[in-house]
Amino acid sequence: MTMKIEVEGCDTIPKLFWHQVKARDTRTAFREKDLGIWRSTSWAQYGERARFVGMGLVKLGLARGEVVSVLAETVPEWLYADMGTMGAGGVTNGIYPTDSAKQVEYILSDSRSRFLFVEDDEQLDKFLDVRARCPDVRKAFVFDMEGLNDFSDPQVMPFGELLELGRAHDAANPGLWEQLVAASKAEELALLVYTSGTTGPPKGSMLAHRNVIFQIMNADAFVPMMPNAEQLAFLPLCHIAERTFTTFLPLRSGAVANFAESIETVSDNVREVAPTLFFAVPRIWERFYSGIAIRMKEATWIGRTAYRWALGIGLKVAEAEIEGRTPSPLLRIAYRIADFLVLDNIKRAIGMHRIRYAGTGAAPIAPDLIKWYRALGVDMREVYGQTENCGIATGMPDRIKLGTVGKVAPSTEVRISAEGEILLKGPHVFMGYLNQPDKTAETVRDGWLHTGDVGFVDNDGYLKITDRMKDIIITAGGKNITPSEIENQLKFSPYISDAVVIGDRRKYLSCLVMIDYDNVAKYAQDENVPFTDFASLCRAREINALIQAEIEKVNREVARVETIKQFRLIEQQLTAEDEELTPTMKLRRKFVNEKYKTMIDGMYA
Repeated sequence: MTMKIEVEGCDTIPKLFWHQVKARDTRTAFREKDLGIWRSTSWAQYGERARFVGMGLVKLGLARGEVVSVLAETVPEWLYADMGTMGAGGVTNGIYPTDSAKQVEYILSDSRSRFLFVEDDEQLDKFLDVRARCPDVRKAFVFDMEGLNDFSDPQVMPFGELLELGRAHDAANPGLWEQLVAASKAEELALLVYTSGTTGPPKGSMLAHRNVIFQIMNADAFVPMMPNAEQLAFLPLCHIAERTFTTFLPLRSGAVANFAESIETVSDNVREVAPTLFFAVPRIWERFYSGIAIRMKEATWIGRTAYRWALGIGLKVAEAEIEGRTPSPLLRIAYRIADFLVLDNIKRAIGMHRIRYAGTGAAPIAPDLIKWYRALGVDMREVYGQTENCGIATGMPDRIKLGTVGKVAPSTEVRISAEGEILLKGPHVFMGYLNQPDKTAETVRDGWLHTGDVGFVDNDGYLKITDRMKDIIITAGGKNITPSEIENQLKFSPYISDAVVIGDRRKYLSCLVMIDYDNVAKYAQDENVPFTDFASLCRAREINALIQAEIEKVNREVARVETIKQFRLIEQQLTAEDEELTPTMKLRRKFVNEKYKTMIDGMYA
């Protein structure tokens, strides 16, 4: 018997979206901040705008199965473009807003995009630079025309004009939109997600409606479906994790997404919104923790003592929960007092005092960091998955187990290959890579998705990931070392933003460190360490001693072969625009190894 994959009787994204628009009508779908005030958009408004986008695209000649790309930050218009495109029978493809013009050209050409939505003049410039080499693109639509008042180009249309065009086409063709939505099929291509490509150019992962609907149907195994949940939308929507949490899961739960003003204002916006449901990549969780760790270093003696006392009680409660024990009545009372006097203030300082579910995923995280949040009373759980399985593959059900990524999702099979690689099977496994049959055949064999991750399933059925297959270090002495575990412990330091452990076929391990500029600069000012810019800060003897001390803390916790003997600081401040970082802010190990080869060789000279 084949499994019925549908939510509310709907087997495609447009059908489910349109069903919810009619069912929810005036209820709030999301909010965005405008002139200092959070303004609401109802499901009816969301639906109308998406409908007019879709009808405008149809009027301009979009055919079923053609690709429409979106190049913008996380804004509500992204969702109108997304739902409008899919409703009209098109395929949505997101492009990272940090991508260069050259990368935009590659993705537009590879996906054969017919239309392109851009956020503003800055993103439009990238398209204008390369459009001569992208003949498939008929038109570009601009969400925000500020700075483009005097600009006129037959290939460029303001977003407002597209909506008007769609409104007119809808009025002239009553019932056409409903027909297009009803014509969508579960096995058809719904969206393309280009993986950030830590090796080689990005690959377009093809996800069917069926893949997404299966994940929406399954998500409550790990993520509570709270209809009144408040969440914050801030990660790039072209990443499957943010798209799942902001766009897809609310189609079932009805949770309200609040759009952050920008990635820089996330810590302020999270305090204003005080979300009940929050998903972030480890880098964001590390940043919140670092902020508190630094504040505690500056606190009065009384403040520091109170924090250590309260956190100590919190850790005892967290450890009991992790071990599946009920904390003693005395400990529960002590925790209530600690929460009232100290911990609640810390949660409020990071906007986490109303949290019912905190998720982390998309990269490995230090178990100690999860424990710290749980000690505060933030129910943090790790989820694991990848673009190729449309998001979530494993998560933490009732009991959490540190150092693992949880149990396999319902209707999902897991198997460990002879090489130790994690293989997955289920209705969420993608259709393959666009235009790359060889890579698809390598990745999916006999229905099993080869994840590229190495790990094992423990006796309780929890999956532990040790590393990426291609990242495992084999030292000159023949020892196998998984660098990500050591790197996670290093990143737990408030002074270290990222680290790459090196040592493949070398006699010992070394490390390249990216400092957390704000925290290290503050330390330098407090300790009267003179510096003029980022590079001079990295060269200061006192700063090298500070990082050395942080590395020594980790060295004390690992086996002798895993200790780091040498390190160097990367002397430039990296942003998502730099080739060293993926759009999800992970250091590209291969690229870093090549670019800093001289520096690395110097550590072994």
